[in-house]
Amino acid sequence: MKALRRFTVRAHLPDRLTALEPLSVNLRWSWDKPTQDLFEAIDPQVWHQVDGDPVALLGQVAPARLEELAGDESFVERLGMLAEDLDTYLTRPLWYQGLADEQGVEPPKGIAYFSMEFGVAEVLPNYSGGLGILAGDHLKSASDLGLPLIAVGLYYRSGYFRQSLSADGWQHESYPALDPQGLPLRLLTDKAGAPVLIKLALPDDAQLNAQVWVAQVGRIPLLLLDSDIPENEHELRTVTDRLYGGDQEHRIKQEILAGIGGVRAIRAFTEIEGLPAPEVFHMNEGHAGFLGAERIRELIEAGLDFDTALAVVRASTVFTTHTPVAAGIDRFPAEMVERYFGTGSEEASVGGSRLLPGVPLERILAFGAEDDPSKFNMAHMGLRLAQRANGVSLLHGRVSREMFNELWPGFDPAEVPIGSITNGVHAPTWAAPHWIELGRELLGSEDLTQLREMESWSRLQKVDPGHLWWIRNQLRAELIEDVRARLRRSCLQRGASDAELGWIPTAFDPNVLTIGFARRVPTYKRLTLMLRDPERLANLLLDDKRPIQLIVAGKSHPADEGGKALIQQIVRFADREDLRHRIAFLPDYDMSMARKLYYGCDVWLNNPLRPLEACGTSGMKSALNGGLNLSIRDGWWDEWYDGENGWEIPTADGLADENRRDDLEAAALYDLLERAVTPKFYDRDEHGIPTRWVEMVRHTLQSLGPKVLASRMVRDYTQKYYLPAASALRAVIEPGLPDSGEYAMPFGSARELADYRRRAEQAWPRIEIADVDSYGLPDVPLLGSELTLTAQVYLAGLRPDEVVVQAVLGRVDGGDVLVDPATVPMIHTGTADSGNEIFTATTPLPFAGSVGYTVRVLPCHRLLAGPSELGLVTLA
Repeated sequence: MKALRRFTVRAHLPDRLTALEPLSVNLRWSWDKPTQDLFEAIDPQVWHQVDGDPVALLGQVAPARLEELAGDESFVERLGMLAEDLDTYLTRPLWYQGLADEQGVEPPKGIAYFSMEFGVAEVLPNYSGGLGILAGDHLKSASDLGLPLIAVGLYYRSGYFRQSLSADGWQHESYPALDPQGLPLRLLTDKAGAPVLIKLALPDDAQLNAQVWVAQVGRIPLLLLDSDIPENEHELRTVTDRLYGGDQEHRIKQEILAGIGGVRAIRAFTEIEGLPAPEVFHMNEGHAGFLGAERIRELIEAGLDFDTALAVVRASTVFTTHTPVAAGIDRFPAEMVERYFGTGSEEASVGGSRLLPGVPLERILAFGAEDDPSKFNMAHMGLRLAQRANGVSLLHGRVSREMFNELWPGFDPAEVPIGSITNGVHAPTWAAPHWIELGRELLGSEDLTQLREMESWSRLQKVDPGHLWWIRNQLRAELIEDVRARLRRSCLQRGASDAELGWIPTAFDPNVLTIGFARRVPTYKRLTLMLRDPERLANLLLDDKRPIQLIVAGKSHPADEGGKALIQQIVRFADREDLRHRIAFLPDYDMSMARKLYYGCDVWLNNPLRPLEACGTSGMKSALNGGLNLSIRDGWWDEWYDGENGWEIPTADGLADENRRDDLEAAALYDLLERAVTPKFYDRDEHGIPTRWVEMVRHTLQSLGPKVLASRMVRDYTQKYYLPAASALRAVIEPGLPDSGEYAMPFGSARELADYRRRAEQAWPRIEIADVDSYGLPDVPLLGSELTLTAQVYLAGLRPDEVVVQAVLGRVDGGDVLVDPATVPMIHTGTADSGNEIFTATTPLPFAGSVGYTVRVLPCHRLLAGPSELGLVTLA
């Protein structure tokens, strides 16, 4: 018989072991090895059976064993020390608490972080790939640094999916139901103990309700909204069933719940917990973009007009884009957005909807507008609602400025206000215990916070090459054991019998150069580039003197038949009897498998179509374990490759023939393996140590270690985005300037900014640069000669101090286009008889060669983040 429903019953803990409960439900255990070791000591066999899940362990361990441990003084003492350590971790001042003194400005009292997925630990499978893992690492590092951050997402009852392979290598998906009561979660309840319900009005008088589960990630509460509750109609109970599942109708409900419901969940949580309301709202991708519309609704309800509310919301919002391709952006039919945010009546365009009363439908539609009027673009919405935006590597920042240039017409891509903060990874989660222990030895301290500083990593110079090589050998051997176990399970799952698997105990070799390739399987990541010349790859795998072995893993989206076909190609190649001991595809790629791969692989392979990899943090995790990257110069590798920390696969990007491009890049990959990678690995000294290889490992750890840390990333977000956003918010909610009259009241500055924006947008089509004169240059200008420019500008009612007028100088190409121009501010010097304003600048010529200039006018207001923010510009 099959159970109608499953649920988890937790054991009753003896009084002396009650501290196990908070240790098990705070996910800090997922990156704290001593806590993991404590739970393993309770029952090693059960710990292995539950895949290292403390909550599941406490649900299965025998009560007699718990009573036995309650009488074990050494265990109770160890438990007390770890409980005290957790309490200290949660309460002592950390980096963030010292920011006020360091920066001379009060940091945000609260930060809200929204993401559609969070990869915190295997036990909470709310992630599909890099975006979620990045979000999880962001939370862990925010906790380690002491940020007052609250995270918001959805609780998916079936997570993403579990992957298995058929006998012929085709991906199959399964969706096991997750019991939240068996996970490290608590239900958010009100003061009376009743579950908090988040309520959203949907079309046709429907109402979507959600309860809120709280996962504690160290110091950081992660709020996960769950629609699978009796208060919902059957169809609406499935809104949070799966991550990235369902059609667009399903998806827009999820994103409305994540954005609008997420803000309402934060309001309920902070009120119940007595926490300050967040000052900064950070959107990790555009999925939760509707949060801005909800915040506008709140402010309108508090008495502000729409434009003033928008000024407040923009000042305090940060948007991070993760996609370098338009196809990766969520776009909904505009009529679908109208249905959810309108009422079906003309009043909707003025009075809003049941979902967002007071917020005009036409303004919501304008946030997501793009060239195609039938589409609503969530990334465009994110950019229009955020005063600050960024990509996730230097290269991705450049790509994003090109990609979204249309939102800032008249500006060169370099001037589009999208910056970049390169992603990072959480070292305690992804660095092998061997490296963590070595770090403690070198620092002479249990506290590894010094590793945030570059100079601390120089101590690796003291480590004997033999010891570095010993660590790499140990980690590779552990990986091989794990690969054999996973390979056996997969073969049995695909229909093989025990009698057919006698080859597995000797498959792979702990002494052979091991290459890893593991990631999601969209086509641009080119899972099968390595198969471009199958026999050449086979020769590399089977080389008598310098063999390689290759471990491949990754999931294709359930709807991506092309991605599944790529997986099948790899599986069929790996099934060859002559090769199966040297190459394997391991199904069900998740955090636990990834960790072993990062620990043990000597080389991390990455061969995307440049520049379609926004960042690619898997290679960072490998580098953190002394792995050498072999990669196309894309994402973070374009930024930090230095010629000694791995190898660059030459790229043929820009080649129109994609097949030809793949052939060229695959051939370059094979050449590098044959001529550079394998010789270094197998060239040994008299002690059997590949000295040149080990020095590359040492250099990789020293040069990349401090850069790839998520603590560096979160500090960058704090200093470059969170602090300025909080300051901007505080500025706009203040009364206006003393002589501002009608603005001399709370939110006066926001009203002032909103009024300026309205006037600027009305005036801008009529602003005209009437005349530009130049003088001062000799007949034959020389580098450094002074050029004086004077421009007469009609400002259409704006004051001279409400604009910036700039001279723009640069070299010109054959089409008279300015290349990498420099800007020089022009000073207002008076008013012409015609009524035009006169602006003048004198500047030495900064370039030699063919040089040109123009003049332009931009908006200027003290509360704008920069002159390009509003996307308004007039050129001469």
